[in-house]
Amino acid sequence: MSQMIAESNPLPQLRPRSQTGPAQVAVVIVVWNAKRYVVECLESLREHCGEVCPEVIVVDNASSDGTPELVAEMFPEAKLIRNPENFGFAKANNIGIAQTSADYICLVNSDVKFLDDCISPMVRYLSEHPGVGMLGPKMLAASGEVRRSTMRFPTVWNNFCRAIGLDSLFKRSRSFGGLLMSDFDHQTTAPVEVLNGWFLAVSRTAIERVGLLDPQFFMYGEDVDWCYRFRQAGERVVFFAEAGAIHYGGASSSNAPLRFYLELYRATWQYWRKHHGGLARLGFLVAFAIHHSLRLLGSAFIYLCAPSQRPNTAARFKRSLACLQWVGAAKFRRLETSGKVA
Repeated sequence: MSQMIAESNPLPQLRPRSQTGPAQVAVVIVVWNAKRYVVECLESLREHCGEVCPEVIVVDNASSDGTPELVAEMFPEAKLIRNPENFGFAKANNIGIAQTSADYICLVNSDVKFLDDCISPMVRYLSEHPGVGMLGPKMLAASGEVRRSTMRFPTVWNNFCRAIGLDSLFKRSRSFGGLLMSDFDHQTTAPVEVLNGWFLAVSRTAIERVGLLDPQFFMYGEDVDWCYRFRQAGERVVFFAEAGAIHYGGASSSNAPLRFYLELYRATWQYWRKHHGGLARLGFLVAFAIHHSLRLLGSAFIYLCAPSQRPNTAARFKRSLACLQWVGAAKFRRLETSGKVA
């Protein structure tokens, strides 16, 4: 099945929920030029979760590497949606969500590999805990190591702690290591403020209350914003330690690393402008400038003292310099991502 989305402006609407039959699960996968990863993702999904996920929707953001053709050939059971341009991660997910009437919807990155049926226990937990609107499993590296997949909401204080490295010095401190939750071991099922958007299981009733992802976030930041809105609506967000999957990371962003790094901060700035006042936004920008000023000086020092590390150090120097140029602009320019302006 293949479908072309021709209109880029209207916000997709949820379909009416099915009134009969058992609870249904849908999986939505957004992909952009990540052919190798999405094939592994879909093969592992078919192997381990095929019976519990009758709906698989792949939303292609105008890939130019042959991804949609390969998906159509190898996975005819999936519904393939071909966007005529790169609509961004949030809007593409919304388009996929709008294609299903399932009770539970899993948003899965294209570079995820399933090791077992991790979806069934997640759906079971959501059905047994109606106050929980969003669930996220353990993120595993290819080696099996558990990686960080949660955050706390950004504040001026936790951004400042990160800027000067207090979160690295006091990893077990909630006060100093708050933003990236370095005090959390990711081994216990627990309510959290933010689940990173690599793999989310969401109940349909929660989406109906909270709304879809904000399409103003082109890439990055949509997960923090969505979790914030879930909390505002009284829906709990929970990290689920009883299930996990591999997330390789960077399947799309590796195509243009500096652009995507800047896009991350553009999205963070969008979040601050949307949810915080002028004084808090100023505090964020100051912390941001301190963060990259220190890293710029550190990169320059390492470049001079360690010639063998110069290629990597030069890349970090360039990245921090680009971030300082960005934060120093009188107005924040729209950043190009994925070959288009977000």
